[in-house]
Amino acid sequence: MSQTFTLKTGAAAVLATAAMTFSASGLAAEAVVYTSNNVQVIDVALDIAKDKARDLTVQRVTSGTGALMKRIEAEAANPLGDVVWGAGFGTMAAFQHNFQAYDSAEAKGLDKRFLGPNNLWAGTNAHVMVIMVNDKQLKGEDAPKSWQDLFDPKWKDKVIIGDPATSGSAYDQVYGIYKIYGQEGLNKLAANAVISKSSGQVYKSVANGEYPIGVTMEYAAYAYVAGGQKEIKLVYPTEGVFVAPEAVAIIKNPKNGAENAQKLYDILLSREVQEAELVETFRRPTRSDIDVAKLTDLPNLSDVKVFETDPLSAADEYQVVIDGWKKAVEAAGK
Repeated sequence: MSQTFTLKTGAAAVLATAAMTFSASGLAAEAVVYTSNNVQVIDVALDIAKDKARDLTVQRVTSGTGALMKRIEAEAANPLGDVVWGAGFGTMAAFQHNFQAYDSAEAKGLDKRFLGPNNLWAGTNAHVMVIMVNDKQLKGEDAPKSWQDLFDPKWKDKVIIGDPATSGSAYDQVYGIYKIYGQEGLNKLAANAVISKSSGQVYKSVANGEYPIGVTMEYAAYAYVAGGQKEIKLVYPTEGVFVAPEAVAIIKNPKNGAENAQKLYDILLSREVQEAELVETFRRPTRSDIDVAKLTDLPNLSDVKVFETDPLSAADEYQVVIDGWKKAVEAAGK
């Protein structure tokens, strides 16, 4: 009798412990995100994640895009991450064998141009390449209205641009100009341009009045407009802007399981996160159900002329364009 009682109570204790363990693990669900985004962008998204998925703890691993992709490659046999967030579509294509497909319900809200192939990734925000102008430094000259205007000799040493060999965003800008104007366009741009190794220095220099014109990303230039610098203007070139989306993907065989990875993936694509990123960090959403013009002083993408470039082709043509740019820079004596 006492033995039966002991066995029963022992079994009950084991079941109770198992139940507690299961419950605790449910409350302590984790996901690891590898991201090249800055602290502010990450914090905005993860603050919302805390409300949308209270049972999910998200750990961040931050580094440059290239370093993160190499890490994912090295960890392929034993993944230590779940989701990667912030790389351009060209980079995603180069490393697509490291991602697993996910048909997210949130992806249905995205503009079709921001969907990766076979559900391997989806765009979380889109960088729009613009001309940034400091009116005070134009010295009476009219601001450029087109990419071609940047070729005018009057702008020699007055246009700052990043180095496409070291900056992904600068490459997207130079690639777009190459697709419109070919090698001749690169030659004319290089003849006028001051080339910065840091793309971040471009918008800072224009904002500080060091240069009247810079080729940069919309969100970076708009931050100064939103901050009250009335002399800063954004020019959407008449030939069309270049649009470069950033992506989120699930790492193949994610460390903490597909369910947790998918939960975080959905959150990063959600309307709540994309609206918050737009309002707080000026990152343009990829969702078609967000009215950008209503929430900011930026235009909706549907009201802007876009010169369509294929990010996958941009990746394939990388060396051709970089070699062309180097020749243009050498010919300009820089």
